[in-house]
Amino acid sequence: MRIRSAYLQNSLLLLLLLGLGLAPSVDAGGWSFPDDDPSRLHLQDVFQIERASSPQLSPDGESLVYIRNSFDLMEDRRRGALWLIDDLDGVGEHRPLFSTPDGASDGSPLFSPDGGKVLFTRSDQNGTQLMLFDRRTEVTTRLTQLTESPRSMAFSRDGEWLALTMFEPEASPALVDLPKAPEGASWAPPPIVVDDVVYRADGAGYLEDGHTQLFVLPTEGGTPRQLTRGAFEVNGTPEWSADGGSILFTSNRNEGWRFDPLESEIYRIDVKTGEIEALTSRKGPDAEPTISPDGRTLAYTGLDDRLQGYQISRLSVRSLDGGEARVLAADLDRDLSSPVWAPDGSGLYFSYSDEGNGKVGFVPIDGGAVEVVARDVGGTSLGRPYASGSFSVGGDRVAYTMTRPDHPADVATVQRGEPGANVLTRLNKDLFGHKELGALEEMWVESSHDGRRIQSWIVKPPGFDPAKKYPLVLEIHGGPFADYGDRFAAEVQLFAAAGYVVLYVNPRGSSSYGEEFGNLIHHAYPSYDYDDLMSSVDGLLAKGYVDEDQLFVTGGSGGGVLTSWIVGHTDRFRAAVVAKPVINWTSFVFTADNGPFFWKYWFPGLPWEAPENYFERSPLSYAGNVKTPTMLLTGDEDYRTPISESEQFYQALKLQGVDATMVRVPGASHGIARRPSQLMAKVAYILAWFEKYRP
Repeated sequence: MRIRSAYLQNSLLLLLLLGLGLAPSVDAGGWSFPDDDPSRLHLQDVFQIERASSPQLSPDGESLVYIRNSFDLMEDRRRGALWLIDDLDGVGEHRPLFSTPDGASDGSPLFSPDGGKVLFTRSDQNGTQLMLFDRRTEVTTRLTQLTESPRSMAFSRDGEWLALTMFEPEASPALVDLPKAPEGASWAPPPIVVDDVVYRADGAGYLEDGHTQLFVLPTEGGTPRQLTRGAFEVNGTPEWSADGGSILFTSNRNEGWRFDPLESEIYRIDVKTGEIEALTSRKGPDAEPTISPDGRTLAYTGLDDRLQGYQISRLSVRSLDGGEARVLAADLDRDLSSPVWAPDGSGLYFSYSDEGNGKVGFVPIDGGAVEVVARDVGGTSLGRPYASGSFSVGGDRVAYTMTRPDHPADVATVQRGEPGANVLTRLNKDLFGHKELGALEEMWVESSHDGRRIQSWIVKPPGFDPAKKYPLVLEIHGGPFADYGDRFAAEVQLFAAAGYVVLYVNPRGSSSYGEEFGNLIHHAYPSYDYDDLMSSVDGLLAKGYVDEDQLFVTGGSGGGVLTSWIVGHTDRFRAAVVAKPVINWTSFVFTADNGPFFWKYWFPGLPWEAPENYFERSPLSYAGNVKTPTMLLTGDEDYRTPISESEQFYQALKLQGVDATMVRVPGASHGIARRPSQLMAKVAYILAWFEKYRP
């Protein structure tokens, strides 16, 4: 297809034709993805990929419900259906829990405390409602008629009540009283008044006035009763006390909370009286409260905020009635999350990422050594190999989403202290059973800057021959505080299927290597992460099968920052695709969707207080050095790294004669490849740009 510097006109039609292996006549002379080898992954195969998510064990650990995610070819959307695996001891029947209506998507499954019912959400064109499936009668009941979508739910321990969070709209006082239009008149829409420091969010657009509040609802259904009020947000999943008399939740209820975005405390609210008390008080976030099976001990995650770019959350426990908190797993220098009590109260399970691999750990309540219970957790991030996934606990089992480089998330279970995992699903056996995917190899190199060991992965094309020379794609992750790993990634596999060796790296600043490694880019991003990336490329070139005259580079978000930084510092790459970048840190802080966070944790001051720091770290400051042909690729509705960032770099390159093209994706937010057709388009445009500059 012809690369255009304007909007993707008629994009859905073009993508559908591309997905079917057809080319519209207007683009007959353009590049198209190679689809002559049926054993390789093709663009249209994206619609066939399935993923498991949210595996939920019954309380006795004998049954499991999970979301089976697929794509609707005609609607270009994800669809979720709930599937049941019964009798895990005998690996019993694997079947849909019920039939999901056409056009609907089911999610957020949750077993009742007795295991007899499954709560879930059902979304369709009319909104999202809470539903309850009775396993004994196999009857599904709609519990609510909500005008806003429920966000997080929890059963009381007796199974009689639900706690949930939900957005509660609030009408703001009118600034002016305008005359009303006559009946039948067509006046312009009235102005929209913005007076909050955070007024839009990526993926949500401009925010409606209101706040997320806590509600309770009988499990028989009805109208939710609102418990919290005021101009504060309730975050995360609520937690019931053992006697059902109170609920714990996370919030920042301090004055000026909008300007302190990381701060939060754990609060307890009396269900009858609405009285609220704070259970934590340190400077920094405390979140994810969970109460022990005996109802006496509180576990939660949090940290002492030092205003660093990367800070790891610790796991703490204390008496629910007060007293000093005690940190568990203190020697594990990793970011811990999602604590879950063992049913017997002997300790806590939690998730973390370690050197690019997702894990579930267990720590005894007495503070003993951490035990690794499960590895290879992830696979719910389809496009690129980011950390993701979830787990649950039931009886003596742990269920989790498991991924390897050759498949996205399947469902697996493991029992603590026993070797090996039991993989219960093979959702993509029908697709990948006759496909050859790119093989993955791990690589470590020493950074040319300071000798630190840097981890990366190489994905080789199907049919790889080490005697040949291949073109290289360096693919850089975003974040920047995130990690890639040995996980399935559709975009990476499609690059490999097109004949490229793909290298992806976790440079300094990446998570899963400890707090000190992550903060090597604190107030210094980008900087020596550039050296880590170049050292990894050199390490791969030393293997002898990559053509050093055919090097290409791309990355999204933080990876877009580093890609634009790279082309301002070296000419070794023949072409680059900069996806959804930050080009000018000053304009970014003023236009991104969470300015109060970005300036406070990523810079030594506001832009007018540290202008040199902002400009020296902006890829725009090196635009005059760029000679590499560069494509900009960004969603029109990206409010995290607004498209104005891409426009600045595009215009700068054009003004100095660099071959540059800008691709704007209509309707796309920061998750530019969230819809299947968008993922196909992203890969196709990147490869077309690279193919244009291959010798």
